Amino acid sequence: MSNGAAANSASKHRSFIPVDFEVVSWHQLEPHYQQLLDRPIPNVGVLQQWLKDRSELDSAVSEDYRWRYINMTRDTRDVETTDRLQFYYKEVDPYLSAINFQLNKKLAESPFLNELDEQKYFIYLRNVRKQISLFREENLPLQKELKLRENEYAAIIGNMEITYGGKTLTLQQANAYLKNPDRNVRQEVFNLMGERRLQDKQKLEDLFDELLKLRHQVAVNAGFENYRDYKFASMGRFDYTPADCKAFQNTVAEVVTPIMVKLMETRQAKLGLDPLKPWDLDVDTTGRKALKPYADGTDLANKTIQVLDSVDHYFAQCLENMRQNNLLDLDSRSGKAPGGYNMTLPETGSAFIFMNSAGTDRDVKTMVHEAGHAVHSFLSHPLELIYFRSYPSEVAELASMSMELFTMQHWNLFYADDEELRQSKKLQLEGIIKVLPWIAIIDKFQHWIYTHPGHTQQQRKDTWLSIYREFHLGDPTNWSGLEENQAHMWHKQLHLFEVPFYYIEYGMAQLGAVAMWRQMLQNRPQAIANYKAALSLGYTRPIGEIYSTAGIEFRFDKEYINELMGFLLAEYEKFGG
Repeated sequence: MSNGAAANSASKHRSFIPVDFEVVSWHQLEPHYQQLLDRPIPNVGVLQQWLKDRSELDSAVSEDYRWRYINMTRDTRDVETTDRLQFYYKEVDPYLSAINFQLNKKLAESPFLNELDEQKYFIYLRNVRKQISLFREENLPLQKELKLRENEYAAIIGNMEITYGGKTLTLQQANAYLKNPDRNVRQEVFNLMGERRLQDKQKLEDLFDELLKLRHQVAVNAGFENYRDYKFASMGRFDYTPADCKAFQNTVAEVVTPIMVKLMETRQAKLGLDPLKPWDLDVDTTGRKALKPYADGTDLANKTIQVLDSVDHYFAQCLENMRQNNLLDLDSRSGKAPGGYNMTLPETGSAFIFMNSAGTDRDVKTMVHEAGHAVHSFLSHPLELIYFRSYPSEVAELASMSMELFTMQHWNLFYADDEELRQSKKLQLEGIIKVLPWIAIIDKFQHWIYTHPGHTQQQRKDTWLSIYREFHLGDPTNWSGLEENQAHMWHKQLHLFEVPFYYIEYGMAQLGAVAMWRQMLQNRPQAIANYKAALSLGYTRPIGEIYSTAGIEFRFDKEYINELMGFLLAEYEKFGG
C-alpha cells in the first residue's frame, strides 16, 4: 500500500496455508510448521520462498493470538474468552516456541544466507541469531506460566470499581472527578480510589513476587546473572545499554525535574493551597470545569478522524477503515481491562484500538496516540515479511507520540472555545514535562528490582519511595496521611506486571516526538513526509537510521535534552504557561 493509497484492510491472501485455516490446536497447526522444517532448501530462491511461507503462517497464527488477547481484555469477566487465551498459552505457545527455535536454526545454518540482500535482511537475521542464543527448552514451561500469571493483573485491576454519587464507576471513569473544581469532591473520590486500590495491594504484591521468581529463573537458565541483562538481550536492544538508561535517568533528574517542580509550585500558587495534595494535581488552576471534548466513544472517533484528516488525509483513511470494520473499542465499562493499546493485525494489515474513554481531555490525547500506532501498522504492512514489520518500541512510540503533537493545532475540532483549546494544548505540554520524570522513576525502579533478586516486599517499598522522592525533589505536593497510597503507586503501571522493561522507550520516543514537532513547525510538508518514510521502514534499519529518516536524532544526552526542553518551554509560554 503506497502512502497515498486508500487504507483498506488487506484480505487474507494466502498461498501456503488454506484461506479458511484457523488455529484450533497445536495438533492441527504442527504439520504446517513441520512442512517448513522438512522442506529442502537447494538455492537462495527457495530460501526466499521459504521465508515468505513462514511469514504467512506466522502472520495468521499471530493474528489469531492477538484476537484472543483483545477479546479477553474487552471483558475480563467472560470465562470463555479467558479460557481461549489461556488455552493458547498452555497448548500452543510452548510448542510454537520450540519449533520456531528449530526453524531459526535451519535458517541460520543455510549456506545461502550470504546470497540474501544484506541491507534488507540484516536486522532480521541479527535478531534470529540472538533468539537462538537465548533459547532454553527448560524455559518453555516457565514462560507459559509467566504469561498466565501476567494476565491476572488485568483481571484484578479490571474489577476495581468505586461507588460515588449513587453511581458505580470504574477507576478510569472516577479519574474524571479529579478535575472537578470542588476540592471536597476531588478529595473524596481520590480517597475512594486509593482505598479500593489498597484492598488488593497484598494480592498485587504477592503476584509480583511470583512473577519475579519466574523471570529470574528464566534468566539464570539462559546463562544470565539477572533478568535485566537477559531482557535487554531478548528485547534486541542493540542500540543502547543499561548504562545509557542510567545516563537518561540522571539527566532527567538534573534537567527535567526542576522544570516539573516549578510547574507544581506555580500550580500551588494559582490554587492558593497550602498544602498542595495529590487530589489537586489535575484540576484547572483557573477554576474552570473539567474539559469535556466529546460526548461518547462514537463522537470521539468521529472527531479524531476529522482531526487526522486536517493533518494528512491518509491518516484519516486508516482510522476510518478501522471504524468501518468495527476495530475500535473506546468506552470504559465494568469488567474491561485497564489502559489502552493499539494492536496490529499482521495478516489483514489493519489494527485494533482499545481504550477506556470517560469523556476527558486525556482521552483525546490517548486516542490520537493510539491512532499514531495504527497509522504505523498500515504504513509498514506492505513490507514483505512479518519480521520486517516487527518494529521496536523506540520506533513504535515515536509514531504515537509524534501524532499527539502533529494533531495539536487541530484540536479546535474538539474545543470550539479558544480558552478551552489553549487549556488543552497547555495540558499536553505539561504532560510531557511531567511524564519524563515518571518514566525515569519506573525505569530506575525496574533496574533495581531485577538486579536485586530475592529482595523483600519491604525493601521494594523502601526503594520505590526513595526513587520517587529523588525525582520529585522540591515538589510541594504533600502526601501526609497518604503514605500507603504513595508507597504502592507503582501498582498502577501495568508495564511492570505485564511487559517488564518496556517503558524507557516512552522517554526516548517522547524526546523524538518533541523533535518531530519542532521540525513540523519549521516545515510541515517535509515533517509529514519524513514521518511516513520512517514508519514505512518497519524494522529493516537500525533505530538510529529510522530516526534519521524521520529527520531527527536518536539521542538522550544532557545537551540534547536541554535543547529540546528549551524549545518545549518556549512553546509552552505561548499558551500562557
